[in-house]
Amino acid sequence: MTPPPTTDPPLRGAEPTTVRDALERGDPLPGTAGFAGELDGRLVRDVLGRVQLFVDGEATTDDTSPAWAFEPSALSDPQLFPAGGVAPVSDPVSGQESRWTLPESDPETDRDAALEALERAIETAAETVRRDDREIAVAFSGGVDSALVAELLDAPLYVVGFPDSHDVEAARTAADAMGRDLTVVDLEPADLERVVPKVARATGRTNAMDVQIALPLYLVGERVAADGFDALAVGQGADELFGGYEKVVRLDHRVEAETVRGAVREQIRSLPMQLPRDVLTIDATGLEPVAPFLHDAVVEAALRLPDDLLVDEDERKRGFRRVAARHLPAEIANRDKKAVQYGSLVARELDRLARQAGYKRRMDDHVSKYVESLLADPETQSD
Repeated sequence: MTPPPTTDPPLRGAEPTTVRDALERGDPLPGTAGFAGELDGRLVRDVLGRVQLFVDGEATTDDTSPAWAFEPSALSDPQLFPAGGVAPVSDPVSGQESRWTLPESDPETDRDAALEALERAIETAAETVRRDDREIAVAFSGGVDSALVAELLDAPLYVVGFPDSHDVEAARTAADAMGRDLTVVDLEPADLERVVPKVARATGRTNAMDVQIALPLYLVGERVAADGFDALAVGQGADELFGGYEKVVRLDHRVEAETVRGAVREQIRSLPMQLPRDVLTIDATGLEPVAPFLHDAVVEAALRLPDDLLVDEDERKRGFRRVAARHLPAEIANRDKKAVQYGSLVARELDRLARQAGYKRRMDDHVSKYVESLLADPETQSD
């Protein structure tokens, strides 16, 4: 087997010495923003799967084609390498074993100390991003997550959505409150038709929910790249880390845990399944994704938040909002927002396009069927 045909370093996201030390000590959070690739004849990927790594399910020991790659399109049978996994390059599929798991952390007993630790961690993550020589823009929805990223990075703000969407209006009012300029990427239905096949190919996913979430990311990234930026900063991870979901409060059928703390950990463990969609989408626009809240320091501080700084029926992401309020106007720090596919109205408009194309709601998973039809259209094959 051979490594992927690339001039890039075989290990992305961290220095080899850092990963070697993490392997030796079994440290799942060694102070990086994720890593993946080849190191000393082994494939490695961080515990949250923040850097993407794929192996070829059809590779054999005498194969001359690549056994692994950072992009699925380079392989004949791409399979996502497991987060926290290690495997010999000579046996990248059957030789996989788990090396890192999310640590069990006791909650901090001092509420103020927990908030101070979280603020230091978020500032450390932002400083790490600022040290890199990249031109960065922020995907800005006007909610607390992207607003705190924008404030700490002091980077230009871009929002995407249909003209009457919640996100465009929320971003405008938040930008005004922060005294910042805002670039609005107004969408038309034709934008969705044009981009759906690109998103489906980039992510390898055609289900309606994944495509609806990825479309706004691609469309804002497309504009940011056209404006000459190198990277797109996002607020991803905050909902999972700090208790931003209704299902965590309700402990309903969507979670297996029986406590709020357990449900938050469950959401954190779901990140390796979500991140490939988002990372591959942003990559497809030619930009580097930047997610400050997914830095190891922030994850570690989040795991130690006491229960009363997580979520209850009155407030979600309580500890995170307390830290954000030290940097943002209170109206933004305390603001709730809609999921991007709904706040941008992309989900509504994609559903409308599907029905116009003959995929009615009475059909099972009608939007996914519409996506698959666009992907199969010969006119989109060369896009």
